[in-house]
Amino acid sequence: MANVKFYAGESFPLEMHKVRIIQKLNLVSVEDRLKAIKEAGNNTFLLQNRDVFMDMLTDSGVNAMSDRQLASMMEADDSYAGSETFCRLENSVKNFFGTKYFLPAHQGRACESILSKIFVKDGSVVPMNYHFTTAKAHITINGGKVEEIIIDEGLKIKSSHPFKGNIDIGKLNAVIKNYGASNVAYVRMEAGTNLVGGQPFSLENLEETSKVCRAAKIPLVLDASLLADNLYFNKLREEACKNMTLAQITRRFADASDIIYFSARKLGFGRGGGICTNSEEYFLKIREMIPLYEGFLTYGGMSVREMEAIAVGLSETLDEDMISQGPIFIDYMVRELDRKGVPVITPAGGLGCHVDAKAFLDHIPQSQYPAGALGSAYFIASGIRGMERGTLSEQRDENGAETFSNMELLRLALPRRVFTLSQVNYAIDRMLWLYENRKLVEGLRFVEEPKILRFFFGRLDPVSDWQNKLVAKFRADFGDSL
Repeated sequence: MANVKFYAGESFPLEMHKVRIIQKLNLVSVEDRLKAIKEAGNNTFLLQNRDVFMDMLTDSGVNAMSDRQLASMMEADDSYAGSETFCRLENSVKNFFGTKYFLPAHQGRACESILSKIFVKDGSVVPMNYHFTTAKAHITINGGKVEEIIIDEGLKIKSSHPFKGNIDIGKLNAVIKNYGASNVAYVRMEAGTNLVGGQPFSLENLEETSKVCRAAKIPLVLDASLLADNLYFNKLREEACKNMTLAQITRRFADASDIIYFSARKLGFGRGGGICTNSEEYFLKIREMIPLYEGFLTYGGMSVREMEAIAVGLSETLDEDMISQGPIFIDYMVRELDRKGVPVITPAGGLGCHVDAKAFLDHIPQSQYPAGALGSAYFIASGIRGMERGTLSEQRDENGAETFSNMELLRLALPRRVFTLSQVNYAIDRMLWLYENRKLVEGLRFVEEPKILRFFFGRLDPVSDWQNKLVAKFRADFGDSL
């Protein structure tokens, strides 16, 4: 990774790429932002992109493609069967992970659905370092339950632990003993704990987990969607990985795992996904599901042009300058906010900057969704769309009671090679202003609540007239500024 120091002693990210294609952005007035968030039911997922200045909702499918990826899309072979495009993607995946078998799917949650259908049954359990919304939903729909066995440090807001995404081996052994190995459908390890700050796990921890699983004859499933960020942290923070190449670390990850799945919207920067394994038994079970739910075995619901881009994107994931670009921008944003007193997850992880809404809005009870309220308020203040990662992203229990999340976070994703440093500084500035005026922000309540994955399309109202008061304060402080 490029090591560039500045003579003046400052420390900020340096982009190791140049911009060759641009897309115009639009920053509407604070009054129009208020109107837009109201029309969206205070759900940032339901905002129209024309009203969004900077889209920090996710890094899924919105990372900037490289020149090589865009060029490769013109080579696509759109044959239904026997496509050369599929052969190129298959070879790229096998070269990347070193696995024998690869099956395509249209995105990561399709992989989760298939694996849950095959392995999860009524009464089974899936231990994991931390759940992801769609992964948990597929498991519970198929009669299983999730046991989160992340290390205790992983749920601390402020920490210096380098691998807060590690599995607690003692907790894993306890789950196996309590439920019985035959009732553990599989163990899921997520590379970068999405819901608790994008925190990585160490190679050492993955290999320790693998030993436990193999001794108990339990499949170890690796969600490699955010693998690029995890590789960066392994290389940076793990002594055993410092002299290894990214390819060598990736192969060790693959060797420790029985099944790997990924969303190529994150890993590879294209719209697609896939499942990899060295097990013929698992391959044959999964293969039957692909034509039934996804498409033929040589495209799995993906566009051939996206498949070509993914094939190139995987090879570029082994470029240290490429994988470092997201984390160094995130680290900068986290350090600047932390330095100025805004509560954020530390150390900086992958995917984005995570603001601790529970501490930011400590006057709002979890029953009024502080992370959702913060997302709404931040959009009004800035035109920036973030994503709620808190109680709104949970689901009610079987009795209809609210399940309060361990953390209430506003995630500000930083898709790779998309935003400039001045734009990140704007995002920091507006968050600082909102923190100074945080007591104006109050909670939200549901007016339309879906039963499953409610955070995607549920609608909420503010509990009071606080949003109009926030707009008035913005105008008082910023005058006619956008």
